[in-house]
Amino acid sequence: MSSDDNPLSKREQEILTLVARGLTNQEIARDLVISHNTVKVHLRNIFAKLEVVSRTEAIVKAAQAGWIDVAGIEEQTTEEAVPAPLLPALPSLARWQRVWFFLAAALVLLALATPNLLTRLQAQAPENDLSDAGRAQTGDVQRVATSRWNSLAALPFARSRLALGALGDVLYAIGGEGVDGLADAVDVYDPATNGWLPRAPLPAAVANVQAVAIDGRLYVPGGTTADGATSAELRVYDPTADAWQQAGAMPAPRSGYALATLGGKAYLFGGWDGAAYSDRVWEYDPAGDVWREVSPLPRAVGFAGAAAFNDRILVVGGFDGSSEFADCAAYYPVDDRWETCAPMILPRAGLGLAVDGTSVYAIGGGWQRAAGFNERYDTLTNTWSSIPSPIPGQWITPGVASRGSLIYAVGGWSGGYLDLNEAFQSTFRAFLPLGVSGQRNQ
Repeated sequence: MSSDDNPLSKREQEILTLVARGLTNQEIARDLVISHNTVKVHLRNIFAKLEVVSRTEAIVKAAQAGWIDVAGIEEQTTEEAVPAPLLPALPSLARWQRVWFFLAAALVLLALATPNLLTRLQAQAPENDLSDAGRAQTGDVQRVATSRWNSLAALPFARSRLALGALGDVLYAIGGEGVDGLADAVDVYDPATNGWLPRAPLPAAVANVQAVAIDGRLYVPGGTTADGATSAELRVYDPTADAWQQAGAMPAPRSGYALATLGGKAYLFGGWDGAAYSDRVWEYDPAGDVWREVSPLPRAVGFAGAAAFNDRILVVGGFDGSSEFADCAAYYPVDDRWETCAPMILPRAGLGLAVDGTSVYAIGGGWQRAAGFNERYDTLTNTWSSIPSPIPGQWITPGVASRGSLIYAVGGWSGGYLDLNEAFQSTFRAFLPLGVSGQRNQ
């Protein structure tokens, strides 16, 4: 890669350079006059941007790309020690030669200290798209105080890849994955009391799911099961009876899909079919308990976001197994057709969408690298703009739902499973009293 492709900020380059010098987090914090937690947040973002899992890998990758000056580090260390030159007659080495000499020496020392290190790094299994269990954990997430976000009562336990459904005045957090594996838990959040209560669990643990509310019931299709299989089942929750029942199965298994409802029907977009990502789109009609296939997505993706707006459903972002995308497309069910819309600022997968008024909000995402902010889509101008995020780095697969002008983001993954419950004030509505003017006194 060239220096033009450098994803690191100046501060991140500075911190990684100090890491290469062998400084601890505490020493880096002291040198830069920042907190220890701030150093941890920067390192987590560096790991995400460089797609590495250790300090050594980050140093090697950044040095090879020329993003940090390890040759300068070596020279500084040499000056501090002031050793006598062993071969004063040798000509000075070119910069690139010094870099490669330093890296080769470092790798030799690592290989001697840790036998088979390089073999183990090369043999490391890739991340499983359907689980966060294999992702590198970077410690506790430090929430950042930011405008219009409020931290509410935390989930009963931390988890990602869950469904969040709004039904009536409450929110339902359904299934997901936590440190103990997949969950069958169903917890309901009441904004009036700012508290969580358990409800009837799912028939079986499931993750990589979404939920939509239709006619007073919650519909949760497919998902990943505890044995790693992809499900085709459709589970329906009746809040009055506090009970789950089975409805008509999907035409094929799906997990990691996008889901939205419009006109009393549910629409499922893409997802993982058990072998590959799909571009297929299905419509489900609860009245007849039937599924039918409609026009496919522009490309095969999973972990996209979907939300209904007026007569269309927006589908944005997604991941195809190698890349995440900033795509935005609008599906019109009445005409069974697609239109493109302006792409997001950043590629995102593992995000959630929510609608308020004429705006659509993309919350979370950053499958391959930290996003650092959320986005707002203005349907009137077909433009995206950034909005703040309470999570400074990667934030994938939170449950996202809206109630009025509040958008809720629950759980997810950011270097660890999250139990957070965040509410974003999307708009402010003022109600002014009506008055009578221009009346004459009688």
